[in-house]
Amino acid sequence: MSGEMDKPLIGRHLDSDGSLAEAPSGAPKVGILGSGDFARSLATRLVGSGFNVVVGSRNPKRSAGLFPSAAQVTFQVDAVSSPEVIFVAVFREHYSSLCRLSEQLAGKILVDVSNPTEQEHLRHRESNAEYLASLFPTCTVVKAFNVISAWTLQAGPRDGNRQVPICGDQPEAKRAVSEMVHAMGFMPVDMGSLASSREVEAIPLRLLPGWKVPTLLALGLFVCFYAYNFIRDVLQPYVQERKNKFYKLPVSVVNTTLPCVAYVLLSLVYLPGVLAAALQLRRGTKYRRFPDWLDHWLQHRKQIGLLSFFCAALHALYSFCLPLRRSHRYDLVNLAVKQVLANKSHLWVEEEVWRMEIYLSVGVLALGTLSLLAVTSLPSIANSLNWREFSFVQSTLGFVALVLSTLHTLTYGWTRAFEEKHYKFFLPPTFTLTLLVPCVVILARGLFLLPCFSRRLAKIRRGWERDSAVKFTLPTAPTLAEKTSHV
Repeated sequence: MSGEMDKPLIGRHLDSDGSLAEAPSGAPKVGILGSGDFARSLATRLVGSGFNVVVGSRNPKRSAGLFPSAAQVTFQVDAVSSPEVIFVAVFREHYSSLCRLSEQLAGKILVDVSNPTEQEHLRHRESNAEYLASLFPTCTVVKAFNVISAWTLQAGPRDGNRQVPICGDQPEAKRAVSEMVHAMGFMPVDMGSLASSREVEAIPLRLLPGWKVPTLLALGLFVCFYAYNFIRDVLQPYVQERKNKFYKLPVSVVNTTLPCVAYVLLSLVYLPGVLAAALQLRRGTKYRRFPDWLDHWLQHRKQIGLLSFFCAALHALYSFCLPLRRSHRYDLVNLAVKQVLANKSHLWVEEEVWRMEIYLSVGVLALGTLSLLAVTSLPSIANSLNWREFSFVQSTLGFVALVLSTLHTLTYGWTRAFEEKHYKFFLPPTFTLTLLVPCVVILARGLFLLPCFSRRLAKIRRGWERDSAVKFTLPTAPTLAEKTSHV
């Protein structure tokens, strides 16, 4: 069975008794060509949705034990004789092996569920569905279920994406397949004619397309800050003081770099909103498009925010690991020996104690607030919130997280920015570089709270235009003003 997806990866056990009930005698009959993982999961979902399933296989005796007992497994010729809708669950290179069934398949609906590889997608000018339609001109080909995994089919739509893109040239055929999709618990999405199948087949080939730019941004920031911290904390002591501190590279330098990246990324989440508000104030209207770079930036805010949370969480874990290092233990012993030699029995600096207490407390609060933002960005949580609740969490609490992170950074730096000994190789401390963008965002947000800006911005977002002849009066009721949407 080299032409079929025949390696069993998913078990057939669904219910407590390990079997499915027989479909009612009057249930609609559906055919499946293929006996691979996807064919088995598809048969399981169809049987559970009340369909009478007939599976066509080259070797039905060997494949029968892999399918639910309610599904009939037979030869391909027998499987396509009675069903009007037949799922083609074989790879593209084996479509030609089905040509011997052309007479039996005439006038039937073929549902192509296959996906090409990246090389195949680039090599072939026509999609798999279009190629199948060219081999069987007397059939109606519909593209569907190619974006649904075998696991999602077997586990149910609650554990995966519910949307199933459908495309085909005949509305009646698409309607029949859409009804089946509804019956299986999914949501059909009409993508147009069969010419759109090439675009539909490209969907599973995309590897996190919305994460490419944010990930490159995060990696770029990490490399820059890591190199900067390496020069200050490792290279400078080695060159000027002949001290070998290369042991700091795996943990200490990484832990110093991660909060810088997280802090800058968090500020970059709210900077485009500030720029968009400034553009609207300058233009005096909301009906002009933002520049493409700003529009793309606004669309990537979620990914940038999640990467910020990821770096902050790693920073917290690395910080917990700092006392476990052998170098830290040696430093404690050396400090104790120096204290004994200096005849100091009590070492206590009140200012440093308070600074560290505030620094840790504000850091925990910032991470907790950032965690709340990350959780509410999940689709399952975001869909349960109304617009005002979502806006409050992502905008208001997000700004609170940025302010807390700024306080965390300031208490960490304290007076180091004003002490010459902390300027190594004449380079300022790292935290001073990270404060630039966040402080701009905080100051701009505070500026937009002034009545002269906030009222005009609220009017613009409610449809007012500077050059319009229509008079516009902003409601005076505070409850209405609170409902104004934010960028």
